[in-house]
Amino acid sequence: MWGDDRWHRRCADRKSLFTNEEGQAIIEYALVLALIAIVTIAALKALGGDISLLLHRVGSQMASVSNP
Repeated sequence: MWGDDRWHRRCADRKSLFTNEEGQAIIEYALVLALIAIVTIAALKALGGDISLLLHRVGSQMASVSNP
């Protein structure tokens, strides 16, 4: 009887390894984060020249302003 109980606990522990959903949630978050990173990199590559020009203009205007 005692050995039979240990056997059932071992089977339940092994079954919980395959039904644990915490790892699945972590993988989903990682995939969403990777997708956000890919979209961000693509947007920066596409708009890189425009952003650089805008920052250059802002920097030039700030340099021409005198400090009080």
